[in-house]
Amino acid sequence: MNILVCGVGGQGVILFSNIVSDLAIAAGLDVKKSEVHGMAQRGGSVTSHIRYAPKVYSPLIEEGTADIIVAFEMMEALRYIHFLGPKGRLIYDTHRIDPLPVSIGAVERPTDEQLEERLKASAPDRRAVPAFATALKLGNARVQNTVMLGAISCLLDFPEDAYKQAITRLVKPKVVDLNLKAFSEGRVLCML
Repeated sequence: MNILVCGVGGQGVILFSNIVSDLAIAAGLDVKKSEVHGMAQRGGSVTSHIRYAPKVYSPLIEEGTADIIVAFEMMEALRYIHFLGPKGRLIYDTHRIDPLPVSIGAVERPTDEQLEERLKASAPDRRAVPAFATALKLGNARVQNTVMLGAISCLLDFPEDAYKQAITRLVKPKVVDLNLKAFSEGRVLCML
């Protein structure tokens, strides 16, 4: 399984990847993971390659071979869509964070419709997930990542209880309950 996770700094891409990797390890699979933080602390792009199978030799996903791309933001989905395999699935948050050139007016902002059309052309099997909006309804935007985890959980071969155990192991104790609730909300989105 090749999963590429992308977003911007502060969205929880690394924690999401750690949880998925932990699930695969607990299931007895070989796991390789690679991360690129870039200018993450300044809202820059963050990616994580997760590969698991009975035996994995390289941590990097080759372009055109990802089984799933999980994008925490629409522009990042478009930026990394070339990694998606022919039968791959794109799961992306409808939330947008404009990059600096757009924010300062140096580059024109594409409309959501333009972005959606470009994603549609590149990823016929895609699902938009309102993870950021769901996290806000739960009272904390920082659980967007666990909402997204729930939203892809029905696509991966791990039992629901294993996700909850991994979240409990890897999330700070004071926010475990909130993250478990976010995961449950994401599971609802996964089933739609």
